[in-house]
Amino acid sequence: MHWHEVKFQPERARTFLGSPSVVRLQDGALLATHDYFGPGCPRNHEDEESLTSVYRSEDDGHTWVNITHIMNCFWANLFTHGGKVYILGTSQQYGSIVIRRSDDGGFTWTHPADAQHGLLFAGGAYHDPPNYHCAPVPVVEHSGRIYKAYEDCSPLQWGSGFQACIISADSDSDLLDAASWQMSNKLPYDPAWTPADWGELQRPGWLEGNVVIAPNGEIWNILRFNSPPLVDRAAIVKMDSAGNIHFDPSTGFIDFPGGNTKFTIRRDPQTGQYLSLVNNNTDPAFPSQRNILSLSASDDLVNWRLVATLMTDETGLTHEDSIRLTGFQYVDWQFDGDDLIYLVRTAYRGAIRYHDSNRIIFRKLKHFRTLL
Repeated sequence: MHWHEVKFQPERARTFLGSPSVVRLQDGALLATHDYFGPGCPRNHEDEESLTSVYRSEDDGHTWVNITHIMNCFWANLFTHGGKVYILGTSQQYGSIVIRRSDDGGFTWTHPADAQHGLLFAGGAYHDPPNYHCAPVPVVEHSGRIYKAYEDCSPLQWGSGFQACIISADSDSDLLDAASWQMSNKLPYDPAWTPADWGELQRPGWLEGNVVIAPNGEIWNILRFNSPPLVDRAAIVKMDSAGNIHFDPSTGFIDFPGGNTKFTIRRDPQTGQYLSLVNNNTDPAFPSQRNILSLSASDDLVNWRLVATLMTDETGLTHEDSIRLTGFQYVDWQFDGDDLIYLVRTAYRGAIRYHDSNRIIFRKLKHFRTLL
C-alpha cells in the first residue's frame, strides 16, 4: 500500500495526530493541516488541546514541508474562497468558533483577537457552555451563502450531549467579521427518537455533521450517529427557509456505511453523485472498527453503496489485533480534476490503538469516476 507521509509521531511523545484537512491552492501547491491530541500533546492556558500544524507540498503531495503552526486552532478545516485560503474550526477542544485567513498560501495567518478579526462565536470558559465542537467537514457555498456544521456539546457529555447547529454567512461578506455570520437553532438529540427495534444504544447522539445541498436544493446536515452496538447509521437534519433546523425521526435515519465514524460528503460537479470516504463496518462485533477505508456513493443522499476499497491493513496482524491497532480515519478529501486527493489520520505500525493515530498520510485516487 503506497502513500506519502506528511507527519509521523513517535510513541514516546504520547501525542497523537488528528483532524487532517487538505486543499489545492490556486498556485498549484497543496496545503495540509492537522492538530494534536493525547496526554503528551501541547496544551494552552486552560490545559486544552489547541495546536494545529500547517504543511505545503510543491510536488503534488510527494513531499511536505511544515511551514508554520497555529496556536488556539483545533478541529479545523481548510477552504478557499475569493482567492484566499481560510481555516475554520474552534479555538481549542470545546472552545470558541474561530476563523483565520492566509493571503500568502498558508505561510502566515490572521489572528482572531476579537469579533472583527475572526472570533465568530465565543465559547465559555474551559468547559462552561457553550462548548463548540466540529471536525474538518465541508464548507459549502449555495445561493450566495457559505455554510458549515457545528455542535455545541452542552452539557459536556461526549455522544449524548451534542447539539447540532449550522453557521452561515453571505458569500460576499467579510468572513473575519462576526457580524457577517449567523447561527441556526441548536438541536439536541432526543433519545426518544431512537427506533425501538434498535435496542439499547450506548450514548446515542449525533456529531461531526456535513452540510450538503440535497437534489431538491434543500440544505441538509448529515451527521455521524453514535450508535454502538449498532453500526452504519447516520442522521439527516434539515434546514428550512427561515434558517432553522429540524429532525424528523420517521425519515431522518439512514443506513450509511461508516456512519459510526467521522465522514465527509461532497457532490461531484460532473456526475452529480454524492461521494464519501468511509470506515464501513465488516464485523458488527467491533462497532468501533476503522481498519478499512472505502469509497461510497449515492444519487440522493439517502441510499448509499460501496464502490471501492481504498485502504486495508497489510501488517499481517490477526483480525482482532488489526481492528484494535489499525485505523484509517477522519479522512478529508477533495475533487482534483479526474482524481480524488485525500488526507488520512492513520494509526499503523507502532500505534498504541486504532484511535491514537501516529501518522498523517496523503494519497490520490486516480480516475475515480471509472469506479462509480
